[in-house]
Amino acid sequence: MRSTVGPLLVGAGVLMTLVGVLVWSGLFGWFGRLPGDIRVETPGTRFYAPIVSMLVVSVVFSLLISFIRRIWHP
Repeated sequence: MRSTVGPLLVGAGVLMTLVGVLVWSGLFGWFGRLPGDIRVETPGTRFYAPIVSMLVVSVVFSLLISFIRRIWHP
């Protein structure tokens, strides 16, 4: 029986490294400032609800998982 956990963990690590480098380089500066993200700042308090940004993350992860499943189990 083949072990499938190892390659999956390596792939997840590479993906997280790539996303980390992109965030560090400033490429995702727009993220969190999309239309529909709620940001309220007053002198005494700050409230932030990244609704649309989290929808984007959800769609991207759903597509990624669907793609991985199609490749992994044809």
